[in-house]
Amino acid sequence: MNELRINGERLWSSLMELAQIGATPKGGVKRLTLTDLDRQGRDLVTGWAREAGMSITVDQIGNVFMRREGSNPSLPPVMTGSHIDTQPTGGKFDGNYGVLAGIEVVRTLNDLRIRTEAPIEVAFWTNEEGSRFVPVMMGSGVFCGAFTLEHAYSAKDVEGKSVREELERIGYLGDQVPGQHPIGAYFETHIEQGPVLEDEGKVIGVVPAVMGLSWYDCTVSGMEAHAGPTPMHLRRDALQVATRIMQEVVAIANRYPPYGRGTVGMVQVFPNSRNVIPGQVKFSIDLRNVNDELLNRMHEDMLAFIDRTRGESGLGIDIERVSYYPPCPFHPDCVDAVRKATEKLGYSTMDVVSGAGHDAIYAARVAPAGMIFVPCKDGISHNEIEDAKPEHLEAGCNVLLHAMLERARVVAG
Repeated sequence: MNELRINGERLWSSLMELAQIGATPKGGVKRLTLTDLDRQGRDLVTGWAREAGMSITVDQIGNVFMRREGSNPSLPPVMTGSHIDTQPTGGKFDGNYGVLAGIEVVRTLNDLRIRTEAPIEVAFWTNEEGSRFVPVMMGSGVFCGAFTLEHAYSAKDVEGKSVREELERIGYLGDQVPGQHPIGAYFETHIEQGPVLEDEGKVIGVVPAVMGLSWYDCTVSGMEAHAGPTPMHLRRDALQVATRIMQEVVAIANRYPPYGRGTVGMVQVFPNSRNVIPGQVKFSIDLRNVNDELLNRMHEDMLAFIDRTRGESGLGIDIERVSYYPPCPFHPDCVDAVRKATEKLGYSTMDVVSGAGHDAIYAARVAPAGMIFVPCKDGISHNEIEDAKPEHLEAGCNVLLHAMLERARVVAG
């Protein structure tokens, strides 16, 4: 069993074929969720699953579960998966790799006539990217009860089309109630979407956890005035005060290493004129860390700094937390299964805490879960130039195969 390997060429070929659906001139993929292109992608993947002898179940939010039966059908399945929807300027591998790695695991088991006690399932979840409909990770979120089916159904795109209407239109409005599909364990293999593995020269990232995040909207209110006649000491410059807070966001992240993150990614300056002192600045704040204690300390540090800055500057400063995702530690047994598979196969490895959200976060609420990372070129993702080496994708799929077999148990004979 230690010699088992997947067919890397077949995995790569499948990835390249799926990438043709919604292919962009720059080499990426635009396959937004619940569009006609998404339907084509879903049809292609489920067609491959049927060719591999798998049965198909679709739930009411359009999540698709492709099942290879085990010798004991009463056992909950060992599941793997991800998503096949993309960003408007997406790449070939984000999400798609996790789904097709699962299909390749099943094809390999079929080739070698290996039977498992527990069923093996491959899932793809609806609207992970959130680029057409919000919230992100919609299908897995509904599945685990993070929000209701009705809330998801009512979401509309910029043209006013709803999730329910589009699910029905493309033929993927299923019957199964989300969350009533059992999962014994869940693994997700994914490109890292960051530069750490490549920078460290490692092939496999063992993912013990996903960072939690807090998102805020902050508004600093001062007074517009002419840039020439107004002396510096009489100004109520909203931008200068806002930049102090922005710098503190970065400073806070640096105070809580190695996983502290602090980002200001969106800024709106009013009136945004060359010779007018800014009267109002609205900006986003993104704080992340690996556990609740550290993330809460970062949160308190930021609020305390804003209180001091409000008093010192005399300007109005409003801050609102608009989103919060708690840190997600993965199940020790699943993390250990990934670690043991990596060591058995002889790949170089390191632990990598994920800074991005994945469907595995929600799967972890209902079943033991773990993740496997492989490098991507220059750490670039959500970009048409996203790239990964075939040998790294093959390695990650081999780790997935062995980790799933540990949980599903091979039947002798």
